[in-house]
Amino acid sequence: MQALHKLTAIKIKSLSPGKYCDGGNLWLNKRDDGGSQWFLRFTIHGRRREMGLGSARLVSLKEARELAKRWRSVLLAGKDPIKERERLKREAARGQNSLRTVAEEAFEARKAELKDDGKSGRWYSPLDLHVLPKLGKVPIEEIDQQDIKNVLQPIWHTKADTARKAMNRLNIVINHGAAMGLDVDLQAIEKAKALLGKSRHTANHIPALPWVEVPAFYASLDDGTLTQLALRLLILTALRSGSIRFCRLDQIDGKLWTVPAENMKSQKGKESEFRVPLSKEALAVIAQAAPHARDGFLFPSVRKGVISDATMSNYMKRQGMEARPHGFRSSFRTWCAEVADVPQEVAETALAHVSGGAVERAYRRTDFLEKRRVLMERWSQHVIGDMGNQISIFPKRGRNNE
Repeated sequence: MQALHKLTAIKIKSLSPGKYCDGGNLWLNKRDDGGSQWFLRFTIHGRRREMGLGSARLVSLKEARELAKRWRSVLLAGKDPIKERERLKREAARGQNSLRTVAEEAFEARKAELKDDGKSGRWYSPLDLHVLPKLGKVPIEEIDQQDIKNVLQPIWHTKADTARKAMNRLNIVINHGAAMGLDVDLQAIEKAKALLGKSRHTANHIPALPWVEVPAFYASLDDGTLTQLALRLLILTALRSGSIRFCRLDQIDGKLWTVPAENMKSQKGKESEFRVPLSKEALAVIAQAAPHARDGFLFPSVRKGVISDATMSNYMKRQGMEARPHGFRSSFRTWCAEVADVPQEVAETALAHVSGGAVERAYRRTDFLEKRRVLMERWSQHVIGDMGNQISIFPKRGRNNE
């Protein structure tokens, strides 16, 4: 057996730079800069390893020997002292690795993938509202399927979409915990789903005005207020309200409006700017709203910024309507299918939807701008009541029209 206690406190002070063995696998490393560290040298599973035991300035010779003795006993038990120390550190830090702490770390790690760095709060809010109030202080390593079931059961059948999002976010957080080296249950989400069962919730689609009734509603928007003008442009372009509300005059060049990526609905961090062909009627609406522009925004609010997300929706409520602004996208899409006979890929692109498989999209490098220009002009003719002859905008595809 290797001799022990070869060094003394006095001898250590006079040692020149180098590595010195005290016996029992305990070594002292004296550096050229005057610093020195204790380390334990051992071999396990055929691999030679060195485990730091602290600075000689902070850890005395006696303390270093006690540490070495402790970790040698771990080595004799067939365990790697370094890994065992890491395990004990994780164990001691379990209280610090609460679900809320790990959730916040996971959120920070994913901000770059989220629209506007997640400032809207939509990614985090399902957790913040429905999970963290009850489980936020619980160490993530203790979270199991029963905890998840209990916290989501109240909304599982009544707010199915929110519950689904909360479950999805929680799964991301648990996987983030696993990446941190925490002993989490990666199957907890699937087990919780099994306990909760199938949701009885029936999805309610946003009410939409039938396309045949759109011209009458459009004609009623004749007061020239910013709210009515915003609704008119929303109907004519079939865009979401966010794109309309944040429309800037410098985004419009002639008959083309380029909506920046941040004003389009996020597609898992892959959103891009969207070109919108403007019909004659849409250009007229923009010209009518332009004198009211402030700070470059076409639809400014009374005080600061732009009109709120609820402005157009509340207007329709006051008119006693069930339909909502987002529903005009459905009106447009139904009109495309029933009247205009528009190819699916063109109609879906007009709505800024992703259509087709990944391979198909990789080879189809077009946004059908010119075809959409014809389409949106025809849609505006329908909206303002100039019905014309309801014939197909695009010829039927056949052997001679491919």
